[in-house]
Amino acid sequence: MALTSHNQLILSVYIVTFVTGLPTNILAFYTFCVKVRRKPAPIDILLLNLTISDLIFLLFLPFRMVDVLSDSWVLPNFLCPLSGFIFYSTIYISTFFLMGVSVERYFGVAYPVQYKMNRKPMYAVWVSVFFWVISTAHCTIVYIVQYQEPGNGTQNVSICYDGFTEQQLDVLLPVRLEMFFVLFCIPLLITSFCYINFIRILTTLPNISRQRKQRAIGLALGTLLVFILCFCPYNISHVVGFVKWESPTWREMTLLLSTFNACLDPIIFYFSSSEVQNNIRNCISGFLGKIQAIGLCKRLCPAVATVEEQMESSSNNL
Repeated sequence: MALTSHNQLILSVYIVTFVTGLPTNILAFYTFCVKVRRKPAPIDILLLNLTISDLIFLLFLPFRMVDVLSDSWVLPNFLCPLSGFIFYSTIYISTFFLMGVSVERYFGVAYPVQYKMNRKPMYAVWVSVFFWVISTAHCTIVYIVQYQEPGNGTQNVSICYDGFTEQQLDVLLPVRLEMFFVLFCIPLLITSFCYINFIRILTTLPNISRQRKQRAIGLALGTLLVFILCFCPYNISHVVGFVKWESPTWREMTLLLSTFNACLDPIIFYFSSSEVQNNIRNCISGFLGKIQAIGLCKRLCPAVATVEEQMESSSNNL
């Protein structure tokens, strides 16, 4: 069956996100695991959890690719709510951990002495647990809605988490509105406050080089921009849906922007950690070295073959 242009776009975004996001997040995961085991710091624990969230999202993304290719749900029924639960949970887990990173950076420049004295890794662990619990607890609405209609646990599912009935919308839309305020607006306001003040304070510090300031400011603005572009349209669809009392048809397109977050987060990791930068450079240099070695071998092999042929010809003539 030929894919529509709409499905082709969705599938293309999923493939690009998966191909670019999986290797970079695996590399970041390895780096942060090493850092946390060697000398745990709160920001590394937060970034490690953000990486884990992205990896879980990417591992379940192929299920949604199959859904798009088939234009209906052909996988086992239990995977429908599970993939939706993972998909939506990781969106809000990312918003919370991006918020947590912004708070860490703000405290580091606004209260440097107190921050260093009270910077305990265990605090970051408890905060991480809270972020995971509050995000996943809200997204259990996927299971509630999916199994609200009698027989949904046993009958074949042709459309996964779509085409809601009035009874399902009565439960779903108010919860989406609450998610807009609790899981998006609050993290957005805190992140904006922290990064705006982070930039304001950083520009007044005399003992930091201009290049380092520009890099830190660029990272803060870039993170805030990613936060807004990836999560704002999707969460606005919650408000529009509640006002119109329907699930907007364009909501799926906003989810594509949220999907891109999984391959944009490694950029944040890259500029947040010198060890991530070193690992990426080492991987790239190693990869290029292998390519050069292969190219050199291809250039030398014909020459070697020619010499061998000449030697064999000479021996025959003798």
